[in-house]
Amino acid sequence: MEHDELEFKPDWPQAARRLEAWWDCQVIDRVAIQVTAPRAGVERRPVPEPASLVERWTSVEYALDAALERMRTTFYGGEAFPCYWPNLGPDVFAAYLGCPLEFGERTTWSFPIVADWAEAPALRLDPENRWWKLTLEMTAAAMELAPGRFIVGLTDLHGGVDAVAALRDPQSLALDLVDHPDEVKRAVDDLIPVWFEVYEGMRRLINPRVPGTTTWLPAWTAGRCYAVSCDFICMISPAMFREFVLKDLLAETEWLDRSVFHLDGPGALKHLDALLAIPGIHAIQWVPGSKVPPEPMTRWVPLLRKIQAAGRALHLSVEPEEVEPLLRALRPEGLMLSTSCETEEEARALIRQVERLS
Repeated sequence: MEHDELEFKPDWPQAARRLEAWWDCQVIDRVAIQVTAPRAGVERRPVPEPASLVERWTSVEYALDAALERMRTTFYGGEAFPCYWPNLGPDVFAAYLGCPLEFGERTTWSFPIVADWAEAPALRLDPENRWWKLTLEMTAAAMELAPGRFIVGLTDLHGGVDAVAALRDPQSLALDLVDHPDEVKRAVDDLIPVWFEVYEGMRRLINPRVPGTTTWLPAWTAGRCYAVSCDFICMISPAMFREFVLKDLLAETEWLDRSVFHLDGPGALKHLDALLAIPGIHAIQWVPGSKVPPEPMTRWVPLLRKIQAAGRALHLSVEPEEVEPLLRALRPEGLMLSTSCETEEEARALIRQVERLS
């Protein structure tokens, strides 16, 4: 498939080819790298913020104005690409199902609505749900501006057990796995088609005018892709993973053309072998956890080599100074390093370094 240049990413045709090769653990001419920096000689103009916090999250006009200004003033080097995706926080899927949504400065959170499984509401998508309609409005508005300029992505969709945890409350759900396992499994089963419905509802607005699919994680493919996840696995055993989580992950990854699993924190590592046994997981995004300052990615080289040995691609967010040691420690096939530099000159120099080392 041939791709056109984008206003904010003139070398998009070459980047798209490298992104497709990355999924297949192939290298076209160099290791895949995503590096952003402030665009040289372009000054960012202030975008007037709405008066209230809620409006800052929900104003379609403000969200797109801010995104356009960010993309206009950003250098997208290597396989980095300009993308807008409607962001209403990590629990928006639960909000589509009826959970109240509250907004903070940097994130949002939902409130449980299942106090008793005997009185649980039907788990289905209401077409008139406020947050679902807003997501579609944001997506449609972006599509009026995107063709020839930038990519439009899907919002953050935590389905499966993560969605059940938001509907029920994580602590209550942990007890339910023992006390009400059938109810939990039934809820997960009910949510699988809803996840597909939401995914396709957004994708139908995007694909007629902007090819391919991406999401909050900057991985793109010409078909259907997603960064699948289950943060709740940090709280459960491998046996419970197989009993409550695996079915949903298999359904999502078998349906998608490409998937990358968001592996978040050391607590999730006990499930790595089970994840690597899922054929539809083509890549792993390893996030070392929430320590401040974060641990260097080089500390995890043995883990990363294990993932590569299983034939999976890697997506790693790293500091610029980590790029060279990681290139020397890991195989180039299927390696994606994502970073940012303080200047465009530094970003271009880093890409040249990657070309030499490749």
